[in-house]
Amino acid sequence: VQLQASGGGLVQAGSSLRLSCAASGRTASSYILAWFRQVPGKGREFVAGIHWNGGTLYNPDSVKARFIISRDNAKNTMYLQMNSLGPEDTAVYYCAAGQYLVTTISPYLAWGQGTLVTVSS
Repeated sequence: VQLQASGGGLVQAGSSLRLSCAASGRTASSYILAWFRQVPGKGREFVAGIHWNGGTLYNPDSVKARFIISRDNAKNTMYLQMNSLGPEDTAVYYCAAGQYLVTTISPYLAWGQGTLVTVSS
């Protein structure tokens, strides 16, 4: 499976942004999809993940009920709706695909190139 993330940009604090991750490949719709984010100098952090059947898992510390993950299996696309953004959300956001919905990095088999989200105060 190949992944292409998009939708990042520069926004002001309090704004919303929606990220997209397009998956391609014959079995793309059967994979777990997830969002991670990374700030320079720090490790990659799990944000949220979604099973092919719609089941979700969030990192409460990073999301705090502000983000919503979804997917459209017909379009092989995953979304991350991010609301009430703050400077602490500034990071490169990566989408990932795997077979297990977990918060650790190593089980994920494929990664997108990342999309930069910058939130100004």
